[in-house]
Amino acid sequence: MPAILDQRPFLATQNFRRSIDFYTRLGWTSVYQDADLALMELGASHLFLQNAFVETWAHNTMLHLIVDDAQAWYETALRVKTEGGFDEVKVSPPRREAYGALATHVIDPAGILLFFAQMD
Repeated sequence: MPAILDQRPFLATQNFRRSIDFYTRLGWTSVYQDADLALMELGASHLFLQNAFVETWAHNTMLHLIVDDAQAWYETALRVKTEGGFDEVKVSPPRREAYGALATHVIDPAGILLFFAQMD
């Protein structure tokens, strides 16, 4: 069977430039950018930020990211929220999930839920 080498979800942005700034402060790098699309990269993780917003789409989008340290992601996200003036961003401390992960939940500037999950 052929392999999948990468996945690159498309995420909505309510304010395109602000979302690029948010993800950059979290550690992603913009490796491609035009007026309507930014390809963000962090290690082996990639995602597209779109200059498009549909509230029901954004508020029903969840991205599950497997990480090595959920506590460190919590601290990073909290720092980015505070230092970057991202009042609309919500950051929850790590909590144990029933499926076997310690997860930090972050709601990005567009209302997208990010799970930074440290698997058991």
